[in-house]
Amino acid sequence: MSTLTKKMVAECIGTFTLVLGGCGTAIFAGGAVGFLGVSIAFGLTVVAMAYGIGHISGAHLNPAVSFGCFVNGRMSGKEFGSYVAAQIVGAIIAGGILALIANECGMAKGTFAANGFGKEFYGGAANYTDCSLLGAFVTEAVLTFLFLMVILGSTDKKGAGINAGLAIGLTLVLIHLISIPLTNTSVNPARSISQALFSDNNLALSQLWLFIVAPLVGAGAAGLCYKTFQKDE
Repeated sequence: MSTLTKKMVAECIGTFTLVLGGCGTAIFAGGAVGFLGVSIAFGLTVVAMAYGIGHISGAHLNPAVSFGCFVNGRMSGKEFGSYVAAQIVGAIIAGGILALIANECGMAKGTFAANGFGKEFYGGAANYTDCSLLGAFVTEAVLTFLFLMVILGSTDKKGAGINAGLAIGLTLVLIHLISIPLTNTSVNPARSISQALFSDNNLALSQLWLFIVAPLVGAGAAGLCYKTFQKDE
């Protein structure tokens, strides 16, 4: 097995775990653990995979993370495309398994942890905020930017070293605490694609573009921004 293939398999497994753990908590236990519990679940999956497969692929688990690394010059175009393909496949497999479990439990999928914005999407669900398209776009772009700045900084040769996984996971917890009420928190196109495909919410697919474009914009900006720090080294 080639090095790139190993990385792709690792990214597929890692992204599968992220969606299964994070979205699974939201779908099956969200009512019990609330936004805080779901936020922690997403953070924990990243920490677990950072230490489980980080030495193989870097544990991106997210096309936006890979794009930020590509823009920053840390990976080639071939690697970027391969990572994204593996991440989306892993996410969709996890989404399919969650849908199967929900069906076997007799649950209505409903929104199915998909990302969205606005009153029409959430239908007045408790604790969600009526966020406009612009508000949702800014939320996702800015939070992805901050997420990538932490990732690029903590994994730098002068960064957090062995503690990088913990720093990244805790940052993702914070991001979810901020934005679950606004967009159900994406900052990850693969996670958004996987849930939109199986959601019964009619707006999940039509709003999906935002949760692909906005994270990529934020990640790309972070990749370029972090280059300015590297020039001084």
